[in-house]
Amino acid sequence: MSEGEVSVMSDIFRPYEKLVEITILGKTFLVPEKNSLLRAFQFISPETIPYGRFCWNQECQYCKVSCQLADDDQPRPILSCKFIVSEGMVISDLAPELIGCLRTKLGTHATLAAPEADSQPPVAPPDGSC
Repeated sequence: MSEGEVSVMSDIFRPYEKLVEITILGKTFLVPEKNSLLRAFQFISPETIPYGRFCWNQECQYCKVSCQLADDDQPRPILSCKFIVSEGMVISDLAPELIGCLRTKLGTHATLAAPEADSQPPVAPPDGSC
């Protein structure tokens, strides 16, 4: 990664001092604190999330996940574009658009979760970017 690419990547994230640990479909990742969960997904997969069909303002619903926080007793649905990431988050379900964009980072975890996420196969963007 060139110096210019690092600068662009750091410009899209809110300032952070440390990385926090979250779990997505059983796989652990380190992501920047003080950022939305959707930005954390972009940190994990910068080559696919920017090309997903996400509106980033809660209108599209393509970023919906089931999330359990450390102090929750069960998962709850949230929109990852509006929810700030926190240490110990457990993401147990992802919208089909997110599964498609994160499949290379999640590996077999994504293929196991895909049937549960929706009864219909995920729809790829017309340009095939994700």
